[in-house]
Amino acid sequence: MEEQQYLRMWFESVDEDKSGSINSLELQRALEVGNLKFPKSIVDQMIRMYDADQNGVMSFEEFVSLHRFLNLVQTSFSNVSRDRGFLALNEVYQALQQAGFTLDEPSFYTACQSFDPNRLGKFKLDDYISMCIFLQSAKNLFGAFDTSRIGHITLDFNQFVYCAANLRV
Repeated sequence: MEEQQYLRMWFESVDEDKSGSINSLELQRALEVGNLKFPKSIVDQMIRMYDADQNGVMSFEEFVSLHRFLNLVQTSFSNVSRDRGFLALNEVYQALQQAGFTLDEPSFYTACQSFDPNRLGKFKLDDYISMCIFLQSAKNLFGAFDTSRIGHITLDFNQFVYCAANLRV
């Protein structure tokens, strides 16, 4: 079966009200079918990341975009973890690079501290995905303000509040 058809069946199976879109609870259930368990705050962030029409729910096309992102992130995790089920701190950096994120050392360690709740230096898949969701959301917001694509932005306080509010996980 073609992947698109499989995704359509998956999407429709969790679209309980048959509205053609899924809300955060329905997305949470869809992810659980794939053995990904996330708190509602992370699922809400996923919807915000790919909610192109900003209606607070996810259409099938937005779901497909999220699926591509999650596949990329899971592949980078698997490539580096070599079936151990976790990434050591030094491996997280390597996996992030494979997923398309380049951070300097201070930013990398700050992000790791935020997503390693037990401070063990080991990242399970869900912790790693949560960090990638945060980084992709930050990248999307940064890009909206970096209109000249030079890698630097200037924000006034209102813009900063907008960014901070959109990145809360």
